[in-house]
Amino acid sequence: MITNDSHQFFPQSKRKPRLFHGFGKLRLMFIAGLVLLPQLLSAQWNATVGAQSHDLGRQGLAFLPNEIWIHAGDSITWTVTADEPHTVTFLTDGQIRPSFTVGCPGFSAGSAIFDGSTCVTSAVLFKGSQLTVAFPVAGNFKLVCLIHSDMTGIVHVLDPSQPLPHDQEFYDRLAQKEATALVADDNATKPKHRHSQNGVTVGGGEVIAAGAGSDTLSVMRFSDPDITVHAGDTVEWTDEDSTTAHTVTFGAEPQNLLPPSPNVTVDPDGARHGVLNSPSDSVHSGFLQAAPQDRVGLAQAPSGVTRFRVTFSKPGIYPYICALHDGLGMKGKVIVLPKTRD
Repeated sequence: MITNDSHQFFPQSKRKPRLFHGFGKLRLMFIAGLVLLPQLLSAQWNATVGAQSHDLGRQGLAFLPNEIWIHAGDSITWTVTADEPHTVTFLTDGQIRPSFTVGCPGFSAGSAIFDGSTCVTSAVLFKGSQLTVAFPVAGNFKLVCLIHSDMTGIVHVLDPSQPLPHDQEFYDRLAQKEATALVADDNATKPKHRHSQNGVTVGGGEVIAAGAGSDTLSVMRFSDPDITVHAGDTVEWTDEDSTTAHTVTFGAEPQNLLPPSPNVTVDPDGARHGVLNSPSDSVHSGFLQAAPQDRVGLAQAPSGVTRFRVTFSKPGIYPYICALHDGLGMKGKVIVLPKTRD
């Protein structure tokens, strides 16, 4: 028979309400933790920089994808997958873009934190190099390459309470699709102008507007890499690349590739002009690059130096390269035959 004193044989019965009460508090804490967990854990995202054709002649200058949505506290790792070098750079609002040799000033190696208050940039990154950037605060942050002016993107950093539109698998598929389409654009490989009889087009390409900025296809080739002329003739190279600088370099490469070699003069129309008297001579165009487009309300940019001429005095075979992109196969030669008699 169970009597009123039976509780002494079940001493736990007196503690049961306290046990359930404590368990309930733990359960509530556990549920709350599950709710907060996604907000407390940061996610690691991945993206790529650059794309290229199998022969390296077409370089996609782009962040792939060029638009990503993440949560505050997340980080993104950008990996360079092409042979053309790039930077991964975040500028502050209104900041003038610095030279890639200067940085912000200073460079981040391996990892960095960007909250919109201070510029962050990698040094020049080559194939296989990476930079991981963490974003502690919400905002929309523009991404640029300091080497290629029309290579931009955006990172949308949302509050953790906001849903994200895409996952990593989506971005991986999109990056691959964009890379394939970018370097497969054959229209950019066809020279559109013929400026002189003995003319060579330097590079080529196009700037493509994207949802968060712009991508560029740059052709790292000379249109007529092997050209035959006669002694006394002049060959003219014209840069038609919308973004990327190139050079025309015969013989020894100067240590500083930006300016032309001392034996280069300037023609009345602004073209640079060199003379070669022997295949063993050297001459260097300096950077050939289109100037920025005119902009309303801002000081207009001076004309870019896009044309280089070389006069060949004597017969011979004169090999030349783009000193910036010879590693990608941007090479040619001028075959100079003896001067024909009238």
